[in-house]
Amino acid sequence: MTHSFYRIIVSTTLFLVSLQGFTQKEPKDSTKVKLGPLFKKEDMLELNLTTNFSSLMKDRKNAKQPYRWAKLEYNRKKKGEIALNIRVKVRGNFRRSPSNCTFPPLLLNIPSKKDKNTIFERQNLLKLVTHCQNEEYIFQEYLVYKMYNLLTDDSFDARLARVTYQDSAGKRETETRFAFLLEDETFLAKRNKAKNMYRKQIPMYIIDSVSMATVAVFEYMIGNSDWSVPYLHNIKLLDKTTYITAVPYDFDHSGIIEAKYARPPQALNLYSVRERIYRGITYSPAVYQQVFDNFRRVKPQIYALYENNPQLEKGYIKRTINYLDEFYKTIDNPKSIKEVFTVENGTKPTIKNGN
Repeated sequence: MTHSFYRIIVSTTLFLVSLQGFTQKEPKDSTKVKLGPLFKKEDMLELNLTTNFSSLMKDRKNAKQPYRWAKLEYNRKKKGEIALNIRVKVRGNFRRSPSNCTFPPLLLNIPSKKDKNTIFERQNLLKLVTHCQNEEYIFQEYLVYKMYNLLTDDSFDARLARVTYQDSAGKRETETRFAFLLEDETFLAKRNKAKNMYRKQIPMYIIDSVSMATVAVFEYMIGNSDWSVPYLHNIKLLDKTTYITAVPYDFDHSGIIEAKYARPPQALNLYSVRERIYRGITYSPAVYQQVFDNFRRVKPQIYALYENNPQLEKGYIKRTINYLDEFYKTIDNPKSIKEVFTVENGTKPTIKNGN
Protein backbone atom coordinates (compact mmCIF):
# COMPACT_ATOMS: atom_id res chain seq x y z
CA MET A 1 0.00 0.00 0.00
CA THR A 2 1.46 3.38 -0.98
CA HIS A 3 1.86 6.19 1.55
CA SER A 4 -0.51 8.42 -0.43
CA PHE A 5 -3.22 5.75 -0.52
CA TYR A 6 -2.73 5.14 3.20
CA ARG A 7 -3.26 8.85 3.85
CA ILE A 8 -6.50 8.71 1.85
CA ILE A 9 -7.76 5.79 3.95
CA VAL A 10 -6.87 7.55 7.21
CA SER A 11 -8.41 10.88 6.19
CA THR A 12 -11.49 9.05 4.93
CA THR A 13 -11.90 7.25 8.24
CA LEU A 14 -11.65 10.50 10.18
CA PHE A 15 -14.17 12.16 7.87
CA LEU A 16 -16.68 9.31 8.22
CA VAL A 17 -16.38 9.35 11.99
CA SER A 18 -17.01 13.10 11.97
CA LEU A 19 -20.25 12.51 10.03
CA GLN A 20 -21.79 10.28 12.69
CA GLY A 21 -23.19 13.27 14.53
CA PHE A 22 -24.89 14.40 11.33
CA THR A 23 -26.25 11.15 9.96
CA GLN A 24 -27.21 9.06 12.97
CA LYS A 25 -30.92 9.03 13.63
CA GLU A 26 -32.61 9.92 16.85
CA PRO A 27 -32.72 6.95 19.28
CA LYS A 28 -36.01 5.11 19.21
CA ASP A 29 -37.87 3.42 22.05
CA SER A 30 -36.72 0.04 23.32
CA THR A 31 -39.60 -1.79 21.64
CA LYS A 32 -38.12 -1.43 18.15
CA VAL A 33 -36.95 -4.49 16.26
CA LYS A 34 -33.29 -5.35 16.80
CA LEU A 35 -31.51 -5.15 13.46
CA GLY A 36 -27.88 -5.81 14.33
CA PRO A 37 -24.77 -3.62 14.38
CA LEU A 38 -23.93 -3.26 10.67
CA PHE A 39 -25.48 0.15 10.02
CA LYS A 40 -24.97 1.64 13.47
CA LYS A 41 -21.53 3.02 12.63
CA GLU A 42 -20.11 5.11 9.79
CA ASP A 43 -16.52 3.85 9.65
CA MET A 44 -15.46 2.02 6.51
CA LEU A 45 -15.44 -1.78 6.55
CA GLU A 46 -12.47 -3.78 5.21
CA LEU A 47 -13.83 -6.91 3.52
CA ASN A 48 -12.42 -9.80 1.52
CA LEU A 49 -14.75 -11.63 -0.88
CA THR A 50 -13.59 -14.86 -2.50
CA THR A 51 -15.65 -16.71 -5.11
CA ASN A 52 -15.42 -17.99 -8.66
CA PHE A 53 -15.47 -14.55 -10.24
CA SER A 54 -14.65 -16.01 -13.65
CA SER A 55 -18.01 -17.80 -13.66
CA LEU A 56 -19.79 -15.00 -11.83
CA MET A 57 -18.92 -12.50 -14.55
CA LYS A 58 -20.39 -14.83 -17.19
CA ASP A 59 -23.65 -14.92 -15.20
CA ARG A 60 -24.26 -11.31 -16.19
CA LYS A 61 -25.52 -12.41 -19.60
CA ASN A 62 -27.91 -15.05 -18.24
CA ALA A 63 -31.66 -14.48 -18.04
CA LYS A 64 -31.54 -15.71 -14.44
CA GLN A 65 -28.51 -15.21 -12.24
CA PRO A 66 -27.67 -18.21 -10.01
CA TYR A 67 -26.16 -18.01 -6.57
CA ARG A 68 -22.54 -19.11 -6.18
CA TRP A 69 -20.75 -20.10 -3.02
CA ALA A 70 -18.37 -17.52 -1.59
CA LYS A 71 -16.30 -16.68 1.46
CA LEU A 72 -16.66 -13.30 3.13
CA GLU A 73 -13.89 -12.28 5.52
CA TYR A 74 -13.24 -9.30 7.73
CA ASN A 75 -11.07 -8.50 10.71
CA ARG A 76 -12.63 -7.82 14.10
CA LYS A 77 -10.65 -5.36 16.17
CA LYS A 78 -10.57 -7.44 19.37
CA LYS A 79 -11.49 -10.94 18.25
CA GLY A 80 -9.41 -11.30 15.11
CA GLU A 81 -10.34 -12.36 11.58
CA ILE A 82 -13.59 -14.12 10.86
CA ALA A 83 -14.77 -15.91 7.72
CA LEU A 84 -18.39 -16.52 6.72
CA ASN A 85 -19.52 -19.01 4.11
CA ILE A 86 -22.13 -17.16 2.06
CA ARG A 87 -23.71 -17.17 -1.38
CA VAL A 88 -23.36 -14.39 -3.93
CA LYS A 89 -24.85 -13.51 -7.30
CA VAL A 90 -24.85 -10.65 -9.75
CA ARG A 91 -27.88 -8.36 -9.70
CA GLY A 92 -29.24 -5.15 -11.16
CA ASN A 93 -30.41 -4.09 -14.59
CA PHE A 94 -28.39 -1.31 -16.22
CA ARG A 95 -25.25 -1.86 -14.14
CA ARG A 96 -25.34 -5.63 -14.59
CA SER A 97 -24.68 -5.30 -18.32
CA PRO A 98 -21.00 -5.70 -19.34
CA SER A 99 -21.50 -2.92 -21.90
CA ASN A 100 -22.29 -0.46 -19.10
CA CYS A 101 -20.10 -1.55 -16.18
CA THR A 102 -16.80 -3.40 -15.97
CA PHE A 103 -17.84 -4.86 -12.61
CA PRO A 104 -21.46 -5.74 -11.71
CA PRO A 105 -23.37 -5.00 -8.49
CA LEU A 106 -23.70 -8.04 -6.23
CA LEU A 107 -26.21 -9.56 -3.83
CA LEU A 108 -24.79 -11.19 -0.71
CA ASN A 109 -26.85 -13.96 0.90
CA ILE A 110 -25.60 -14.43 4.46
CA PRO A 111 -26.96 -17.41 6.46
CA SER A 112 -28.61 -15.87 9.50
CA LYS A 113 -27.64 -18.81 11.73
CA LYS A 114 -23.94 -18.33 11.01
CA ASP A 115 -23.63 -14.57 11.41
CA LYS A 116 -24.00 -14.37 15.21
CA ASN A 117 -21.41 -12.28 17.05
CA THR A 118 -20.29 -10.71 13.76
CA ILE A 119 -20.84 -7.31 12.16
CA PHE A 120 -23.42 -9.03 9.96
CA GLU A 121 -25.51 -10.34 12.85
CA ARG A 122 -29.24 -10.41 12.01
CA GLN A 123 -28.51 -9.62 8.35
CA ASN A 124 -29.49 -11.94 5.52
CA LEU A 125 -29.65 -10.28 2.08
CA LEU A 126 -27.35 -7.34 1.42
CA LYS A 127 -26.85 -5.41 -1.78
CA LEU A 128 -23.23 -4.59 -2.54
CA VAL A 129 -23.00 -1.50 -4.76
CA THR A 130 -19.74 -1.85 -6.65
CA HIS A 131 -17.50 0.50 -8.60
CA CYS A 132 -18.98 -0.08 -12.08
CA GLN A 133 -16.70 2.21 -14.10
CA ASN A 134 -15.32 4.64 -11.56
CA GLU A 135 -14.81 4.46 -7.79
CA GLU A 136 -15.68 8.15 -7.48
CA TYR A 137 -19.28 7.25 -8.29
CA ILE A 138 -19.33 5.02 -5.19
CA PHE A 139 -18.65 7.92 -2.85
CA GLN A 140 -20.99 10.23 -4.73
CA GLU A 141 -23.97 7.84 -4.64
CA TYR A 142 -23.26 6.87 -1.03
CA LEU A 143 -23.53 10.53 -0.04
CA VAL A 144 -26.92 10.79 -1.74
CA TYR A 145 -28.19 8.01 0.55
CA LYS A 146 -26.70 9.87 3.51
CA MET A 147 -28.51 13.04 2.41
CA TYR A 148 -31.85 11.29 2.36
CA ASN A 149 -31.13 9.72 5.76
CA LEU A 150 -31.03 13.27 7.12
CA LEU A 151 -34.53 14.01 5.84
CA THR A 152 -36.41 10.92 7.00
CA ASP A 153 -36.11 7.51 8.64
CA ASP A 154 -38.01 6.13 5.63
CA SER A 155 -34.69 5.75 3.84
CA PHE A 156 -32.17 3.02 3.11
CA ASP A 157 -29.13 2.75 5.37
CA ALA A 158 -25.75 2.44 3.65
CA ARG A 159 -22.20 1.75 4.80
CA LEU A 160 -18.95 2.18 2.92
CA ALA A 161 -16.57 -0.72 2.44
CA ARG A 162 -13.21 -1.39 0.87
CA VAL A 163 -13.50 -4.83 -0.71
CA THR A 164 -10.77 -7.14 -1.95
CA TYR A 165 -12.12 -9.45 -4.64
CA GLN A 166 -10.30 -12.77 -5.02
CA ASP A 167 -11.05 -15.27 -7.77
CA SER A 168 -11.09 -18.82 -6.39
CA ALA A 169 -10.45 -20.12 -9.92
CA GLY A 170 -7.27 -18.09 -10.16
CA LYS A 171 -8.18 -16.71 -13.58
CA ARG A 172 -8.72 -13.09 -12.56
CA GLU A 173 -6.30 -10.80 -10.80
CA THR A 174 -7.11 -9.87 -7.23
CA GLU A 175 -8.40 -6.30 -7.00
CA THR A 176 -9.34 -3.99 -4.14
CA ARG A 177 -12.09 -1.46 -4.73
CA PHE A 178 -14.42 0.82 -2.81
CA ALA A 179 -18.07 -0.18 -2.53
CA PHE A 180 -20.99 0.23 -0.15
CA LEU A 181 -23.49 -2.10 1.46
CA LEU A 182 -27.17 -1.25 1.20
CA GLU A 183 -29.81 -2.22 3.72
CA ASP A 184 -32.26 -4.93 2.64
CA GLU A 185 -35.85 -3.78 2.07
CA THR A 186 -37.13 -6.24 4.68
CA PHE A 187 -35.03 -4.57 7.36
CA LEU A 188 -36.01 -1.13 6.06
CA ALA A 189 -39.65 -2.09 6.70
CA LYS A 190 -38.97 -3.63 10.12
CA ARG A 191 -37.00 -0.61 11.25
CA ASN A 192 -39.94 1.63 10.36
CA LYS A 193 -42.57 -0.74 11.79
CA ALA A 194 -44.09 -1.27 8.36
CA LYS A 195 -44.58 -3.91 5.70
CA ASN A 196 -43.20 -3.88 2.18
CA MET A 197 -45.80 -3.20 -0.47
CA TYR A 198 -45.26 -4.60 -3.98
CA ARG A 199 -48.46 -3.56 -5.72
CA LYS A 200 -47.89 -1.57 -8.91
CA GLN A 201 -50.01 1.14 -10.53
CA ILE A 202 -50.56 2.98 -7.26
CA PRO A 203 -50.84 6.70 -8.08
CA MET A 204 -48.78 9.23 -6.17
CA TYR A 205 -51.83 10.91 -4.64
CA ILE A 206 -52.50 7.70 -2.65
CA ILE A 207 -49.11 7.98 -0.91
CA ASP A 208 -48.82 10.04 2.28
CA SER A 209 -48.53 13.64 1.08
CA VAL A 210 -45.48 14.66 3.10
CA SER A 211 -43.64 11.42 2.29
CA MET A 212 -44.36 11.58 -1.43
CA ALA A 213 -43.62 15.29 -1.67
CA THR A 214 -40.32 14.72 0.16
CA VAL A 215 -39.36 12.03 -2.36
CA ALA A 216 -40.34 14.13 -5.37
CA VAL A 217 -38.59 17.28 -4.11
CA PHE A 218 -35.48 15.27 -3.20
CA GLU A 219 -35.35 13.69 -6.66
CA TYR A 220 -35.64 17.19 -8.10
CA MET A 221 -32.85 18.43 -5.84
CA ILE A 222 -30.39 15.74 -6.97
CA GLY A 223 -31.50 15.94 -10.61
CA ASN A 224 -32.90 12.41 -10.81
CA SER A 225 -35.68 11.62 -13.27
CA ASP A 226 -35.06 7.85 -13.27
CA TRP A 227 -37.93 6.81 -10.98
CA SER A 228 -41.62 5.91 -11.09
CA VAL A 229 -44.13 5.15 -8.35
CA PRO A 230 -46.74 3.36 -10.54
CA TYR A 231 -44.09 0.99 -11.91
CA LEU A 232 -42.11 0.77 -8.65
CA HIS A 233 -39.02 1.81 -10.58
CA ASN A 234 -36.32 2.75 -8.05
CA ILE A 235 -39.07 3.23 -5.47
CA LYS A 236 -40.10 1.05 -2.53
CA LEU A 237 -43.45 1.43 -0.79
CA LEU A 238 -44.00 0.92 2.93
CA ASP A 239 -47.43 0.00 4.29
CA LYS A 240 -47.82 1.55 7.72
CA THR A 241 -51.38 0.23 8.20
CA THR A 242 -53.15 3.58 8.05
CA TYR A 243 -51.02 5.17 5.34
CA ILE A 244 -48.33 4.41 2.73
CA THR A 245 -44.90 6.01 2.40
CA ALA A 246 -42.40 5.95 -0.47
CA VAL A 247 -38.66 5.33 -0.30
CA PRO A 248 -36.31 6.18 -3.21
CA TYR A 249 -33.11 4.32 -4.10
CA ASP A 250 -30.63 3.77 -6.94
CA PHE A 251 -29.37 7.29 -7.68
CA ASP A 252 -26.53 6.71 -10.14
CA HIS A 253 -28.42 8.38 -13.00
CA SER A 254 -28.92 11.60 -11.06
CA GLY A 255 -27.28 14.85 -12.10
CA ILE A 256 -25.53 15.34 -8.79
CA ILE A 257 -23.39 12.23 -9.44
CA GLU A 258 -22.32 13.17 -12.96
CA ALA A 259 -21.86 9.56 -14.12
CA LYS A 260 -20.64 9.61 -17.73
CA TYR A 261 -23.02 6.81 -18.69
CA ALA A 262 -26.12 8.52 -17.26
CA ARG A 263 -28.74 9.71 -19.74
CA PRO A 264 -32.18 11.20 -19.02
CA PRO A 265 -35.25 9.31 -20.30
CA GLN A 266 -35.96 10.37 -23.89
CA ALA A 267 -39.64 11.04 -23.11
CA LEU A 268 -38.67 13.97 -20.88
CA ASN A 269 -36.70 15.87 -23.55
CA LEU A 270 -33.91 16.88 -21.19
CA TYR A 271 -30.50 17.81 -22.55
CA SER A 272 -28.63 16.08 -19.69
CA VAL A 273 -29.18 14.57 -16.26
CA ARG A 274 -27.96 17.84 -14.77
CA GLU A 275 -31.15 19.52 -15.97
CA ARG A 276 -33.72 19.30 -13.20
CA ILE A 277 -37.38 18.40 -13.65
CA TYR A 278 -40.02 17.98 -10.98
CA ARG A 279 -41.84 14.68 -11.55
CA GLY A 280 -44.20 14.76 -8.60
CA ILE A 281 -47.75 16.03 -8.33
CA THR A 282 -48.94 19.39 -7.02
CA TYR A 283 -49.40 19.67 -3.26
CA SER A 284 -50.97 22.30 -1.04
CA PRO A 285 -48.88 25.25 0.16
CA ALA A 286 -49.01 23.79 3.68
CA VAL A 287 -47.46 20.49 2.54
CA TYR A 288 -44.78 22.24 0.53
CA GLN A 289 -44.02 24.50 3.47
CA GLN A 290 -43.49 21.50 5.76
CA VAL A 291 -41.32 19.72 3.22
CA PHE A 292 -39.21 22.76 2.31
CA ASP A 293 -38.70 23.58 5.99
CA ASN A 294 -37.32 20.08 6.48
CA PHE A 295 -34.86 20.59 3.62
CA ARG A 296 -33.81 23.92 5.12
CA ARG A 297 -33.39 22.31 8.55
CA VAL A 298 -30.81 19.82 7.29
CA LYS A 299 -29.06 22.18 4.87
CA PRO A 300 -25.92 22.58 7.04
CA GLN A 301 -25.61 18.80 7.43
CA ILE A 302 -26.09 18.23 3.69
CA TYR A 303 -23.35 20.70 2.82
CA ALA A 304 -21.09 19.16 5.47
CA LEU A 305 -21.26 15.83 3.65
CA TYR A 306 -19.40 17.42 0.74
CA GLU A 307 -17.24 20.17 2.19
CA ASN A 308 -13.67 19.01 2.85
CA ASN A 309 -14.57 15.43 1.96
CA PRO A 310 -11.21 13.72 1.16
CA GLN A 311 -12.85 11.21 -1.19
CA LEU A 312 -14.11 13.87 -3.58
CA GLU A 313 -12.25 16.02 -6.06
CA LYS A 314 -12.24 19.72 -5.23
CA GLY A 315 -13.78 20.55 -8.59
CA TYR A 316 -16.64 18.13 -7.97
CA ILE A 317 -17.22 19.57 -4.50
CA LYS A 318 -17.44 23.08 -5.93
CA ARG A 319 -19.86 22.02 -8.68
CA THR A 320 -22.02 20.11 -6.21
CA ILE A 321 -22.23 23.01 -3.75
CA ASN A 322 -23.27 25.28 -6.63
CA TYR A 323 -25.83 22.68 -7.74
CA LEU A 324 -27.28 22.57 -4.22
CA ASP A 325 -27.23 26.37 -4.02
CA GLU A 326 -29.46 26.49 -7.09
CA PHE A 327 -31.94 24.15 -5.43
CA TYR A 328 -32.12 26.12 -2.19
CA LYS A 329 -32.45 29.35 -4.14
CA THR A 330 -35.47 27.81 -5.88
CA ILE A 331 -37.31 26.73 -2.72
CA ASP A 332 -36.66 30.12 -1.12
CA ASN A 333 -38.31 31.98 -4.00
CA PRO A 334 -42.16 31.93 -4.06
CA LYS A 335 -42.23 32.62 -7.80
CA SER A 336 -39.81 29.77 -8.54
CA ILE A 337 -41.78 27.42 -6.29
CA LYS A 338 -44.92 28.09 -8.30
CA GLU A 339 -43.12 27.68 -11.63
CA VAL A 340 -41.31 24.47 -10.71
CA PHE A 341 -43.63 22.59 -8.37
CA THR A 342 -47.04 23.36 -9.88
CA VAL A 343 -47.95 20.63 -12.34
CA GLU A 344 -50.73 21.26 -14.83
CA ASN A 345 -52.77 18.57 -16.61
CA GLY A 346 -51.48 15.73 -14.44
CA THR A 347 -47.92 14.59 -13.82
CA LYS A 348 -44.91 14.54 -16.09
CA PRO A 349 -44.58 11.57 -18.48
CA THR A 350 -44.44 8.19 -16.73
CA ILE A 351 -41.32 6.22 -17.52
CA LYS A 352 -42.01 2.49 -17.38
CA ASN A 353 -38.54 1.02 -17.66
CA GLY A 354 -36.39 4.04 -16.94
CA ASN A 355 -32.69 3.59 -17.57
